[in-house]
Amino acid sequence: MSGQVAVRFKIKAELSPENQLQQLIEQHYPAVKTAGFHLSPVAGLTGESWKIASPAGDMLARHQSGERRNAGVERQREHAILRHIARQSLGPCVRLSSPPWLLVEWIAGVPLSEAAFVSAQGQKSVSQSLAKLHRLACTGYPLDLRRQFARYWQHIDRRRLTPRWLALHQKMIRRKLPVPLKMALLHMDIHAGNLLETEKGVRFIDWEYATDGDIALEFAALFRSNGLDPLQQDAFLREYAEAGGYQDLPLFRQQISRWLPWVDYLMLLWFEVRWAQTADKKYSEWAQPLRVRLFGRAHD
Repeated sequence: MSGQVAVRFKIKAELSPENQLQQLIEQHYPAVKTAGFHLSPVAGLTGESWKIASPAGDMLARHQSGERRNAGVERQREHAILRHIARQSLGPCVRLSSPPWLLVEWIAGVPLSEAAFVSAQGQKSVSQSLAKLHRLACTGYPLDLRRQFARYWQHIDRRRLTPRWLALHQKMIRRKLPVPLKMALLHMDIHAGNLLETEKGVRFIDWEYATDGDIALEFAALFRSNGLDPLQQDAFLREYAEAGGYQDLPLFRQQISRWLPWVDYLMLLWFEVRWAQTADKKYSEWAQPLRVRLFGRAHD
């Protein structure tokens, strides 16, 4: 590497993400630069993305950092999956992929409220979109849960480990996975904040954890992460079957139950990784019910 190239690389590496993004826009969208654009941060549980507002149209810029990678985010996978669903009106279209950045369409819509999410109409709309998603072919990016557990394990605070937790981790690593009922593309982060009401119906945002997997795993994650009660769970499953999803509901419920321990442990490790990265008490608080469920009591 010549001295001049090395200096340019160092300068680029030292730029803040906002300045890096500004340079990227100026390089790839000169018309946007001429027309003028505005960057504003968009908060999220895995860090900030940026909204790009301009007369030429709005976009969302999603950054790939070491922290995001440790939390399970891979923009290359997200890019491939968004291209895979591009014709389905289920998520945003990709505008530009230039590592470490992924720029996607900014979807105009109204976020679902918590109440709307569990309402009869909300359950119907979400279930219809999930049934449509689960009819798509797999993408070639399957979820390897054991590998993900091992990856998260490397990034949790070692001071929080106990013999009881280590024993549980080893048990989950050795445990046999449920045999899938049906493999499909999964979103894996369905909640009110990731759903927009649009002219084209309900659309999903934040596809950074999307992957191929068993459709019952999707519902196990949906039920656990949203704290749905049995009546709400049954309503979602009935609407899903009505929309062309899995028809054998007793078998489907059994399969979802088989996945619940895996989802619980995946969520616990994710919260612990985020706690180690941020020291934000909310992650420890959100993990507490999972500790009780997995360890049989509170686990500090």
